[in-house]
Amino acid sequence: QVQLVESGGGMVQPGGSLRLSCAASGRIFSINAMGWYRQAPGKQRELVATATRGGGSNYADSVKGRFTVSRDDAKNTVYLQMNSLKPEDTALYYCNAGINSGGLAWYEYWGQGTQVTVSS
Repeated sequence: QVQLVESGGGMVQPGGSLRLSCAASGRIFSINAMGWYRQAPGKQRELVATATRGGGSNYADSVKGRFTVSRDDAKNTVYLQMNSLKPEDTALYYCNAGINSGGLAWYEYWGQGTQVTVSS
């Protein structure tokens, strides 16, 4: 079994910062893309940022210049540094990863989510 566990969420004031972490554990041979999605009440889950195995990354337009995604392959961990947070960033943030456990199949895994609340 593969599990993704997020940490680092919380409540901050507008303009503040948070750093989210997501660690993958279990039967892992390799990880393809790994990143973050978020879902606010009444809205669909949306892509925030992803990091590819080769070191590339992409971001939603709404977070460009404020968020930075990175990964540590030795630790099977992805991070999301969030700066200049805005109330509209408030959401449940989910970690996502495509993982191979040694065979030919790849599976998508999701964490349980960590809440980020930006409020004064």
